[in-house]
Amino acid sequence: MYADKDADFSQMKENDITYDIRGAAFKVYNALGPGLLESVYETALIYELKQMGHEIRNQVAVPMIYADLKMDVGFRLDLLVDDLVIVEIKSVDTLLDVHHKQLLTYLRLANKKLGLLINFNTNSLKDSIVRIANNL
Repeated sequence: MYADKDADFSQMKENDITYDIRGAAFKVYNALGPGLLESVYETALIYELKQMGHEIRNQVAVPMIYADLKMDVGFRLDLLVDDLVIVEIKSVDTLLDVHHKQLLTYLRLANKKLGLLINFNTNSLKDSIVRIANNL
């Protein structure tokens, strides 16, 4: 179900959107290869997803709310696709537990259900895309 430009994303669910994100990530990875800066992959992924007709917001500020206190503490998620799916982009030797926790925290703070953690600095992108759910 690879989306085209005329698709109606208002009815798409998170899992359908992640299918498109994965396809776009593979296209970017195959074109650019591993080991570049995260910002390069972010820009290319935005381009590919917009070509498919997805609404993309990048470097989205996420406040931390505790009780009645709202703090703008500088959390920024990499991509928010169709206001439903968070994408965190990495270009690191190894994904660490802290990267998984970071995405889960963003999902909770932004009240989103599903995110993808993608590490482009790898020999096999297939094994470097992690799906993380928040009460899905």
